[in-house]
Amino acid sequence: MKRTSRKGTKFILLVGDGMADYPIAELGGKTPLEAAHTPNMDRIAGCRTGRVETIPVGMDPGSDVANLSLLGYDPSVYHTGRAPFEAASMGVSLSP
Repeated sequence: MKRTSRKGTKFILLVGDGMADYPIAELGGKTPLEAAHTPNMDRIAGCRTGRVETIPVGMDPGSDVANLSLLGYDPSVYHTGRAPFEAASMGVSLSP
């Protein structure tokens, strides 16, 4: 049996969750991200990039909601709050 390869669009999903911060006086009033040397991120940003709205209307704009959307889950159906994500990140076993 001959294997055939599927040629599809390749993409990278770069999620900047948690990258924002407050300006710091010692950095000249810049945020750590603004002050950072980021040549690879700059190169990626200069290529073919896109944007997507991940927060459904009426939902709080938290990373838990946004990340559900990015992974293909409708937050209005699957989001039950932030607590399950926090518990799972600490190794707490959760049942469905």
